[in-house]
Amino acid sequence: MLKLWGRVNSSNVKKVRWTCAELDIPYERVDAGLHFGVVNSDEYRAMNPNGMIPVIDDDGFVLWESNAIVRYLCAKNPKAPFWPADLRTRASADRWMEWQSTTIGPQIGPPFMQLIRQPEHEWDLAMIKRNITRAGDLWQIVDRQLGQTRWLAGEDFTMGDVPLGILAYTWMELPLAKVGLAHCRPKLANVWRWYDQLQAMKNYRDIVAIGLT
Repeated sequence: MLKLWGRVNSSNVKKVRWTCAELDIPYERVDAGLHFGVVNSDEYRAMNPNGMIPVIDDDGFVLWESNAIVRYLCAKNPKAPFWPADLRTRASADRWMEWQSTTIGPQIGPPFMQLIRQPEHEWDLAMIKRNITRAGDLWQIVDRQLGQTRWLAGEDFTMGDVPLGILAYTWMELPLAKVGLAHCRPKLANVWRWYDQLQAMKNYRDIVAIGLT
């Protein structure tokens, strides 16, 4: 059976758990990261020298990096349309996975760490304002895409919706009013329509929308 290391409230672990749910892949999960520890042990570092989560062991094949894990699981257990059969649709899905990791994720991650996990007196308000303002602009790109397609890669829900769908929950739940930045999260019609579609999915509610911690 597939083995997964990582805590349930990690966004990157959610990617793998959500993918397993969509593909009906059974797995055993081991709590790791933050107060669970594990990631600094010699045994764990032998699997992932970065000391990060998630990590999977699939019958002796060890893999880290959440998007790589998602693609691996999809390729091993191909299920259309989640793993698009059409190469161009799959590339489009892949594009949005990378965009989440390289472009919008780095803008939302640091404010999340401060607003949710650090005491208020440690908040860097200038950084939070800068990053949240930039993230608000980037969601406009998503809104324009979703004005053309029902889901990010086309008319079907695919792996491409997973990373950004998880980040959307974080974005919607961040307490921006506390720092006077609620205006940076306007109700973009297409993004909210897509977000409502996600919220209607049982796997999303059970795995992703579990509170920010």
